Amino acid sequence: MKPIPAKPEIDDKDAGRVPRQIPYIIGNEACERFSFYGMRNILTPFLITTLLLYAPLAERAGIAKDVFHTFVIGVYFFPLLGGWISDRFFGKYNTVLWLSLLYCVGHACLALFESNRSGFYVGLFLIALGSGGIKPLVSAFVGDQFDQSNKATAKVVYDAFYWTINFGSFFASLLMPRILASWGPAWAFGIPGILMFIATVIFWSGRNKYVHVPPVAKNPDSMINVARTALMAPGSSRGGLVLTVLGAVAGVGMFAAWALSPSWWPEHFSFVITFCLALGVFILFGGIGTSLQLDRARGMHPDTAVDGVRAVLRILIVFALITPFWSLFDQKASTWILQGNAMLMPHDSWWWPSWLVQEPAQMQALNPLLVMLLIPFNNIVLYPMLRSMGFKVTALRRMGFGIAFSGLAWIAAGLIQLSIDGGDPTSIAWQVLPYVLLTFGEVLVSATGLEFAYSQAPPSMKGTIMSFWLLSVTFGNLWVLLTNAAVRNDAVTARIAETGLSENAFMMFFFAGFALLAAFAFMLYARKYPMSDHYRTV
Repeated sequence: MKPIPAKPEIDDKDAGRVPRQIPYIIGNEACERFSFYGMRNILTPFLITTLLLYAPLAERAGIAKDVFHTFVIGVYFFPLLGGWISDRFFGKYNTVLWLSLLYCVGHACLALFESNRSGFYVGLFLIALGSGGIKPLVSAFVGDQFDQSNKATAKVVYDAFYWTINFGSFFASLLMPRILASWGPAWAFGIPGILMFIATVIFWSGRNKYVHVPPVAKNPDSMINVARTALMAPGSSRGGLVLTVLGAVAGVGMFAAWALSPSWWPEHFSFVITFCLALGVFILFGGIGTSLQLDRARGMHPDTAVDGVRAVLRILIVFALITPFWSLFDQKASTWILQGNAMLMPHDSWWWPSWLVQEPAQMQALNPLLVMLLIPFNNIVLYPMLRSMGFKVTALRRMGFGIAFSGLAWIAAGLIQLSIDGGDPTSIAWQVLPYVLLTFGEVLVSATGLEFAYSQAPPSMKGTIMSFWLLSVTFGNLWVLLTNAAVRNDAVTARIAETGLSENAFMMFFFAGFALLAAFAFMLYARKYPMSDHYRTV
């Protein structure tokens, strides 16, 4: 086999231009995003109408939400695995290529096992592993293609990269629900699989043109090593170590309770819920414990590494307060589709595009379309206008307001649900309002969050921060699974009934309150957050 060059030669005439290998990565990303969102956005309706027919009708929506949000949890957990094997063993190119092949096999399972639950769930697992595993690598691989001679063009490429994500999502959201309804699940899941195979071929085609940064040796000053030193270093007080051990014991205890199922352990807490709770408890107790003893690592690790760990711990608090946003955001592909199924398509209205939008799941296309419109609007119109009015548009303020806007979106969704529950024929066009509010919140939170995290994390910790950012989405979806488990409890459903609201309406207002409370806590924390600037100086 012809060896892959570590770095292709750069002609002087190419200096300052977009690297010639970039179109391969952009093409790969466009096809992969269509593939992912194409299957993701039809997953809930397919589960309810086809795969879950064995379950009583009243239980299908709850089971479908469990399956969907468990899948999303996997997608945003597996970046930890992909980033680790890439950095330590195989490098970005090989890891992306091999996981993309597993990704293709997962799509094939969905298309072939449309009526076989075991085979279908294996396919979902492989897609979560493939999509999640390559998620932190492809964007970093883009950055590897630039050097000092052409770094000025990197922003243009990243803008195009983000645009392709939303472009692929927009058309996938419009087309795949129609294909599912007209051609059936084999085609609806098969077409995204074909797109993923094309994405893999495009990526492979550029193999001899890419810059390949080799994996690095184990970093002795990594976050884990600094934390271990801080916890194990001798000192008069061992409170931090005790807290960390308690977190580990609590996590193991949760797994034991799940395995043994004692009477006091919630019946509907699955392995995924238990695993995420155990991980969250360990991160919480371990983070607090490390913070208490962190200065003991000085002298055994460079001050920059120790300060970097403290910066990461502060950022983790920001990420934790953002998790309620993700619990609301990802339910647009589950709860909002279920709500749309009970609403009316206004085909008789002259302004409704009946030739295009015929399925409730197609309303999700509003999200990427609005993202493509709102980002330039915010940068060109909104933010300059606010600055001219004397309002300081900081990253933390944008994120805090973004969480609040997601809460307002769910108040709007709850009011729509009250209309449905009252028996009034309710047009699905009303869902435009919550989609606009939620997408505005997404732009403020998601587009700003990575910029904030990058600026606050020292260079040696930026990869760690990316993993924790993606993990915050996992915990956001954990809150959804926990609420789904709660409403299966007779005592909880009885209390909901006492409010006079339907279960759906109550949960929508609950999530709205959850987000607004998180926004308030976020803004309080943001006022005391010590801002740093860790952008490169050269």
